[in-house]
Amino acid sequence: MQNLFARAAMAGAAAFIFSTGAGLAEDRRVLIINETSFTIMEFYASSVDADTWEEDILGKDVLPAGDSVMMNIDDGTGACLFDFRAVFDDGDEAVKGGVNVCEIARFTFTD
Repeated sequence: MQNLFARAAMAGAAAFIFSTGAGLAEDRRVLIINETSFTIMEFYASSVDADTWEEDILGKDVLPAGDSVMMNIDDGTGACLFDFRAVFDDGDEAVKGGVNVCEIARFTFTD
């Protein structure tokens, strides 16, 4: 009888490890689409737990109106929830909080 309980406990532990590992392997690539009339000059994706915005993912690049770019929104922590921030060439900003990058494949900025 002890063997049965031990096997059940080990199977449960293995299932937990497998399900936890699967979450860490989520695809965090998101197609960022700019359907506004303005160029996105800066784009930030910071974990919802972060106190500040991480670095500008676009760097020296920009995302013109009507274009899109595939971005890997993976900060190495296994987090799925991120806040997005776009800064446009006219100085306006758009912020969207709590984006689940493990569940979406596309994110669109619109006017």
